[in-house]
Amino acid sequence: MVAIARISGAAARVARSAGATNARFASTQARAAPKNTLVMNNTLRNAFKNNAGRQIIQSRGIVAESTAAAMVAAAKIQGAGLATIGLAGAGVGIGTVFGALIQGVARNPSLRGQLFQYAVLGFAFAEATGLFALMMSFLLLYVA
Repeated sequence: MVAIARISGAAARVARSAGATNARFASTQARAAPKNTLVMNNTLRNAFKNNAGRQIIQSRGIVAESTAAAMVAAAKIQGAGLATIGLAGAGVGIGTVFGALIQGVARNPSLRGQLFQYAVLGFAFAEATGLFALMMSFLLLYVA
């Protein structure tokens, strides 16, 4: 007990309250934590978590004052998510373009330069559709 008291006064109080038989004494010791410790009680910890979560949500612009505003905010988020489906299509398109390039070069290696130019053009078109989908997603989420 003396060694614990030398390390930290708060740790000694916790050790004493854990060994106490009187429930009132234990609860009094648990509530009387000094203000200079790093350990927060549950009330402060929960208040901090709730406030931190609220600040994160508010910084993203999702907080709504009424039910109608909440439904509009939810629809914006869902619409932005659905608009990003076009990114998957762009990925499939790019894979198809370069897969066709590999097959074409494997069949006729002498056309490598011309096929690569066509592949770059196809990549640009496929990537443009993906960028349009991403742009629409951001427009739905942040502008409307």
